[in-house]
Amino acid sequence: MTSNPLLVALLPLVDDLSRDLPESERYRRLLAALRQLFPCDAVALLRLDGEVLVPLSVEGLSADTMGRRFKVSEHPRLHELLQHRGPTRFAADCELPDPYDGLLEGQHGHLEVHDCLGCPLYIKEQLWGLLTLDSLQSSSFGRVDLGMLEAFASLAAATVAASERISLLVGRVEDAQRRAELYKQAADALRPREMIGQSPRHKALLQEIELVGGSDLTVLISGETGVGKELVAEALHAASSRASRPMVSINCAALPDTLVESELFGHVRGAFSGAVSERRGKFELADGATLFLDEVGELPLAVQSKLLRVLQSGQLQRVGSDREHRVDVRVLAASNRDLAEEVRAGRFRADLYHRLSVYPLKVPALRERGRDVLLLAGYFLEDNRARLGLRSLRLAPDAQKTLLQHDWPGNVRELEHLIGRAAIKALSACAERPPILTIDSRALDLHPAGHTSIEEAPVDRVPELPPTGQGLRDSVDDYQRRLIEAALDRHAGRWAEAARELEVDRANLQRLARRLGLK
Repeated sequence: MTSNPLLVALLPLVDDLSRDLPESERYRRLLAALRQLFPCDAVALLRLDGEVLVPLSVEGLSADTMGRRFKVSEHPRLHELLQHRGPTRFAADCELPDPYDGLLEGQHGHLEVHDCLGCPLYIKEQLWGLLTLDSLQSSSFGRVDLGMLEAFASLAAATVAASERISLLVGRVEDAQRRAELYKQAADALRPREMIGQSPRHKALLQEIELVGGSDLTVLISGETGVGKELVAEALHAASSRASRPMVSINCAALPDTLVESELFGHVRGAFSGAVSERRGKFELADGATLFLDEVGELPLAVQSKLLRVLQSGQLQRVGSDREHRVDVRVLAASNRDLAEEVRAGRFRADLYHRLSVYPLKVPALRERGRDVLLLAGYFLEDNRARLGLRSLRLAPDAQKTLLQHDWPGNVRELEHLIGRAAIKALSACAERPPILTIDSRALDLHPAGHTSIEEAPVDRVPELPPTGQGLRDSVDDYQRRLIEAALDRHAGRWAEAARELEVDRANLQRLARRLGLK
């Protein structure tokens, strides 16, 4: 048996090259071998995606690190590592801020003295990403053979290439890059926003998006408020043959009933008061591309019939015109309502529902995604770190536990706003700006019950419960109706103040009121 430490670490990896392993396991073995060869406190494998480094696997770093996206321009050490073909070791007294400040497990303060080195990875002579190593001991890498690290990096690159070939990631990355370029040319926009997560429910959703994305099927995206239905629509469009053109979106709930038809189908001059010129609607703007109808359940019944005609025949008429316009549009629709129930209640057309739900796609709630909440928190922490000009922004262990225990009625949007508020609150509590800002559970200000919804208003504001003897849905509707009426009475009919008291968005409150017959 060989005693060469490099061979001892590399031989299992060489064997893995011919094995069909999940990507996460392949990368975990890679980092485990790296730590065996170079004992340290933390290692990370990061992929370069444009100007951003994306963590693919980490050991010895906090769980939220996987959700962070490190902009190279904001992290001088990462930028320095990418400038050299071989390994780079930073001096213990290097003044460049470290991107992992506050993120190493067991670290309790600022990384003023520690050891840090890294090596870029190249695949087919193209810069692919980085391997980084960190130790809390300043002399850990003093005798490291950098040539040995470079040799390991070569095998690491081969491991990455094998993993990408097996899962066809190389083709997808190249395709995503082509599509991103087309987006910039056609819409002067960036590539679709990233969908972050590693839970089984999230992976199943991504598989469904991949399955149906390349088709022209109409997709009905359902899910609670704040789960990211628009991101799912963007991903479906990006995976389609129409991705070279921008996706056109319309929020059906944000438009007055009198303007919905004009927004969708356009109008001619003089069609109604204020129509001073001819105007194309969203369907015509999306010709050859994708139209995303957000909150489609809010469409008036009169408009639903005209939408059905366009979906069936591809023909439309602008408001006030007899001329037919033919369009080729792929429709993606989203709703946080149960449209099947809306059909049974007579509030949504059954034929339109079946036209829209050719492929129904359910987006899981955040509480169903387990530890994805920490990855998403990491993404929002890094975003707020840059926005607030901090060196590092992290979650205390008790804050992580609190996030995992919360039931997230507002889902990902609630998490995003919560992290932003908590960061500002934690910063305001500091006498002077710290190098590392830690958010604890107090700054999160999440109560044990998890949230306050319309159904859980403060006791002194809760009206008498409705009488029993009716179904659950009717009872809930009665209760919500009484809460809204009471809040409006207290605020003299001012919707904004009533919404603020009930802790809901004003538009959502007004939509609910319409459904309950209060408007």
